[in-house]
Amino acid sequence: MESTRRDDKSRNNNSAEFQSRLIKAIYETSPDGILVVDAQGMVVAHNHQFLLLWDIAPNQLHTQADGTAIGESDAPLLAEVVARVQNPAAFLDRVRELYDNPQLTDHSEIELKDGRTLERHSTVLRGAQEDYLGRVWFFRDITAQKNHEAALIQLARNDPLTGMANRRYFFERAEHEFMRSRRYQAPLSIALIDVDHFKLINDQHGHAAGDEVLKVLSQKISTLLRESDLLARIGGEEFAILMPSTGLAGAALMAERLRLAITDEATPVVGQMLHLRFSAGVTQLKAQDQSIEDCLRRADEAMYKAKQAGRDRVEACA
Repeated sequence: MESTRRDDKSRNNNSAEFQSRLIKAIYETSPDGILVVDAQGMVVAHNHQFLLLWDIAPNQLHTQADGTAIGESDAPLLAEVVARVQNPAAFLDRVRELYDNPQLTDHSEIELKDGRTLERHSTVLRGAQEDYLGRVWFFRDITAQKNHEAALIQLARNDPLTGMANRRYFFERAEHEFMRSRRYQAPLSIALIDVDHFKLINDQHGHAAGDEVLKVLSQKISTLLRESDLLARIGGEEFAILMPSTGLAGAALMAERLRLAITDEATPVVGQMLHLRFSAGVTQLKAQDQSIEDCLRRADEAMYKAKQAGRDRVEACA
């Protein structure tokens, strides 16, 4: 019997040691920065990864002999962290809200001043009687993931040659602005632009020159547009400009301003000076339009009239 009790005690001790070492291994090797704060706001634990993620050196803290902040108030750590986030006021407000409301958990993203993005998880620690013991914070660097997501969005929305919006994204935005115009009774105009004699440019100077023309033209136009306007390449040498909160007169004036800016001087293209020209059709959304395609159809008709009238001009269709 005595031998059995000793074996049970040994197994219990071994199990407790195993659990302790397992927790320590996870804590020390975790890719997450971990911070544990008790109910009195004292630091119970933090791993080295936490300091690395937040770029905090031990000499920046009121540290213990072991180089940690364990046993100290979390205030120095919080001050260091706040100094590194893009929006310190919002960050502090959320931290205070979480401390004041133990029932809350948190999963959010934090943008840092150095350009990185951290993912934050926070949950409470409770005792056997559900009493509040403190809060655990987990932080992970997700900058690479966010950059990858941004790159995928860029590929999905932008024309690879010019870098401007592509046809798909143009129609996505146009549908959004169509609904917004209907809801708020705000004007909405569209301009379609087609490069004059583009085939001749390709034939005489080569396709590399043609590609350069499209890039140079789109860059020049984009610098003259408002932030709310959207320039998109919707065809081979065809571009569209979405102009929210703009009536027909203002849109036609903008298109003419763009035309004059392009024709004003020769443009260097692949070592050659070329005089670029375009024809444009402009129209405004009408009350009877059933979709954005109705508006685009009129703009296309107006652009065709500009071509028929001799090119290098803007035609407006009321």
